[in-house]
Amino acid sequence: MDPLLLNMTRRRALQTVGGGLGSMALGSLFAEETGVALGANYRPRARRVIYLFQSGGPSQTDLFEHKPALAKFHGQDIFSKVKQSGRLTGFTDGHKLHPIINTRYAFKRHGECGSWVSELLPHLGAISDELCTIRSMSTKPVNHDPALTFMQTGHNLPGRPSMGSWLSYGLGSMNRNLPDFVVLVSKGDLANMQPLNARLWGNGFLPGRHQGVRLRSGSEPVLYLKDPTGKSLGERRRMLDAIHELNQEELARSGNPEITTRISQYEMAFRMQTSIPELADLSDEPESTFKLYGEDARTPGTYAFNCLMARRLAERDVRFIQLYHSGWDHHFNLPAHLPKRCRETDQASAALILDLKQRGLLEDTIVVWGGEFGRTAFSQSGKVAESYGRDHHAACFTKLVAGGGFKAGLNYGETDDFSYQVVRDEVPVHDLHATVLHQLGIDHEKLTFLFQGRRYRLTDVEGHVVRGLLA
Repeated sequence: MDPLLLNMTRRRALQTVGGGLGSMALGSLFAEETGVALGANYRPRARRVIYLFQSGGPSQTDLFEHKPALAKFHGQDIFSKVKQSGRLTGFTDGHKLHPIINTRYAFKRHGECGSWVSELLPHLGAISDELCTIRSMSTKPVNHDPALTFMQTGHNLPGRPSMGSWLSYGLGSMNRNLPDFVVLVSKGDLANMQPLNARLWGNGFLPGRHQGVRLRSGSEPVLYLKDPTGKSLGERRRMLDAIHELNQEELARSGNPEITTRISQYEMAFRMQTSIPELADLSDEPESTFKLYGEDARTPGTYAFNCLMARRLAERDVRFIQLYHSGWDHHFNLPAHLPKRCRETDQASAALILDLKQRGLLEDTIVVWGGEFGRTAFSQSGKVAESYGRDHHAACFTKLVAGGGFKAGLNYGETDDFSYQVVRDEVPVHDLHATVLHQLGIDHEKLTFLFQGRRYRLTDVEGHVVRGLLA
């Protein structure tokens, strides 16, 4: 008898049958070669995503939301002007006074679209006509870890696949020599830094080959790719072939689907031995590149360097590129920290969008900029001070999106006079996810995976495509 059948258990049989049916369904729903994606009956507008994640919660009232009422009612309790709703964090819910704090930074309109942008982001302001500015984002969690998890996976509890993993699973690879999903994390002295757990780019219950691959800064972007001294590439290939045969025997014996992942990862690592050094070698970049992105782009691990790497990865057709830049959690002394984060990210963020456009890549690349939530219009400490801070705020915040068929120069949605609640065209996180998937040619309700008896998806049990965001 077949050894696979001899070792078959009820659970393994269900997993095997379920996996086979899933593969059949996937094959019928999309064909990568023709660009017809999962569950769609139209050609997608985008092929890849670059997510510039600003971890900690950038303050919309100091960066994007021009609110004259903050100056008019500076120092007065915000709940004398608006009705309290939603959760406050433990930092401020016991305060007797929640004084409105006016921003210290000047705003002006930019471009033909007339977007209001703070003086702290002159480069992003200058390209406002390239941006779809969503001023009415909202989320559910009010604390960092669940909000980060929710933004990345569509659920506030750990264990779900990240967005990049869903796209790797649903759309597959466009470059066999690089991972579908690559992660870059800024290094440096980032005060107010929230921890970034690897599960934020994890595969959850999807097969392991769909997890994000983090590229490190320094001489070895991926550890353990180099062969031992004195070993040739041909010897390495013969060793991998022998390992492959052993893994195939074990797969036939046990039927464990993780062995398939192991085989694919061995092969990917072998191909990356040539693709990763070439990717990380910036010697072919002209001086004009560093003038565009800034001198920090020469230093591995900086945000500017990672933005330049994101463009190089996009050129090489990596499906999902995730950048993380921490340090936006400004509970105290916001004026000492917010300008630093803006200087680190503003020029390079705008440069990436301009660079993609001049290379003809912005048309089919979606670039997203933003954090897990926003910040309050009132003081964190309950006092009026020059060194003010702002608490977490989930009810409304701002995201920027460029390219991939999103409407350039659009200001979408509106909040009240104090950026406390959305008053028009709210965009919950699941709606943003659904809209991004739509532009990639995916019906968000059909990109599912059967796990523990239930079909899961990135948008959980809700989410709508926001047509008003699309060109």
